[in-house]
Amino acid sequence: MKSWLFLATAIVAEVIATSALKSSEGFTKLWPSVIVVIGYGLAFWLLSITLKTIPVGIAYAVWAGAGVVLVALMGWFFFQQKLDAMGILGIGLILSGVFVLNVFSKSSVH
Repeated sequence: MKSWLFLATAIVAEVIATSALKSSEGFTKLWPSVIVVIGYGLAFWLLSITLKTIPVGIAYAVWAGAGVVLVALMGWFFFQQKLDAMGILGIGLILSGVFVLNVFSKSSVH
């Protein structure tokens, strides 16, 4: 269970870093750039810890799926980037895939 907490924290750190990457304006703004470096560093370190107990394919699928969904939502709420019906459908399919992988797959470690 602790590995899943590490993975969730890694995903949050990556989402924060990616959002700060947008605000860094090509690394021309100091503080958003610092957040990017720290956030990605923390995210990859935590991901590496999770890989001790969670298979890499499962961990990366959850990481990528949840990250895509959360970054899209951050863009929608904080950067006023619009999501159309197909974008929302696609995000729903990604969430469904992560759910199926974690709940029904025998590959996933519970």
